[in-house]
Amino acid sequence: MPWFDSFDAAAAGRFSGMEVICDEPMALHTTFRIGGPAKRIARPRSTEEAAALLALAEAEGWPVLLLGNGSNLLAADSGLDALVIHTGRLDALERTGGQTIRAGAGVSLARLASFAQREGLGGLEFAHGIPGSLGGAVCMNAGAYGGEMRQVVRSVTAWFPGEGLRQLSGEELCFSYRHSIFSGKQGAALDAELALEERDQEEIRTQMAELDRRRREKQPLEYPSAGSTFQRPQGHYAGALIEQCGLKGARVGGAQVSEKHAGFLINTGGATCADVQGLIAHVQQIVQEQTGVALEPEVKMIP
Repeated sequence: MPWFDSFDAAAAGRFSGMEVICDEPMALHTTFRIGGPAKRIARPRSTEEAAALLALAEAEGWPVLLLGNGSNLLAADSGLDALVIHTGRLDALERTGGQTIRAGAGVSLARLASFAQREGLGGLEFAHGIPGSLGGAVCMNAGAYGGEMRQVVRSVTAWFPGEGLRQLSGEELCFSYRHSIFSGKQGAALDAELALEERDQEEIRTQMAELDRRRREKQPLEYPSAGSTFQRPQGHYAGALIEQCGLKGARVGGAQVSEKHAGFLINTGGATCADVQGLIAHVQQIVQEQTGVALEPEVKMIP
């Protein structure tokens, strides 16, 4: 029996009422706007329901992808024969006292930063323009303009295969550059507590507006992309190396190295996963040949 038949039975019974979408293109769920149909997309309504679904998927051997805003993913053109667990409804957000906020994995960073601003809590200004959700941001220690998630994450409720739900402190998350305990593992960050600092609301608003202005000026926000395509090589900047090699504007099909910021590969319209992969490989080859620097993709390719 196909795995999705047993999932459908569970969704109709134990998970009755949970939204399930069949064969919907991943292009609708990634900021690259690329990707074929996912066999099943489930949207759990709580941390507990998400953990129970992950546990059942582990027990049944169902293939699983955890999905937030899809801002760092490149999905295959052929589609995804997997259960996509979408965190969009894990959207609880509250101030828990003092200078702390607790938020679900599906809360967008923009909403989270705006909420903190209204509460007079600073520390998330850097995150306001990052087009991701909290769960993904924690897993990859997302950052921008000198800020990173490790600076504000106090604890995380996470699910791990064979262990179930765990509470992890910031130290236990093993944060480093674009890395955490979740990197290369099957664990899932389901909510997080953030420790911030009291600041003037208008001061926070002004700083967020300034960072947004800088993003609009320097980044190709008018095109679908997955943000910075490559990790920052030690001692270098990926965008500067790519520009140095004369690759601004280079294209494969509908994928292009942005002429505005060479660190971004963009979908100019109709780009496929194969186009982006081909352009990534081309950029890596030229930069390696001309500078000796090996660029590592920051974007996660699935499956």
